[in-house]
Amino acid sequence: MKLEKAKLMVHSDPSGQAKDIEFMFNPSELDFTRRIIWDSDVGNRGSTLLPKVNFSGVEPYSFTLQNLLFDTYEKKTSVLKEYINNIKKGATARSNTLTRPPVYILTWHDSYFHCVMTSLNYRLTLFLADGTPVKAIVNIGLQEVDPENIPGGKLPTIGAIDNKLTKH
Repeated sequence: MKLEKAKLMVHSDPSGQAKDIEFMFNPSELDFTRRIIWDSDVGNRGSTLLPKVNFSGVEPYSFTLQNLLFDTYEKKTSVLKEYINNIKKGATARSNTLTRPPVYILTWHDSYFHCVMTSLNYRLTLFLADGTPVKAIVNIGLQEVDPENIPGGKLPTIGAIDNKLTKH
């Protein structure tokens, strides 16, 4: 069985600058969180004297890809130029009319969902003698977005996503 890499595939990017983010090493775990919204009416209590609650909806899933390792030590090239600068495009707004950061599709064998970056943290941990950074540890916070309500155009079909995955 061939090793499949996890990645964030660009679904839409108004600037056209972002590229897919393929991880050098797959995450060790994926931890998803969703908040369910219940409104309570403290003046309306049941027989147990607890407030009555009404279902009000759900928040989007959120998750963090933690401790992603990017390493260019053997190539002696800058990890910033090869990986981090592209990842930063997911958390960057531009000063022109195309200010929205890209929407991604989290894929790793399966397509999980469409998402946007909500936070980015990277730490440079190894440098060459001349100061070139060659190793980084990255944490990416992501939030699910509704695929039926994404600005910027039509969604690709699942077949188109599968074709893109097999070409990489």
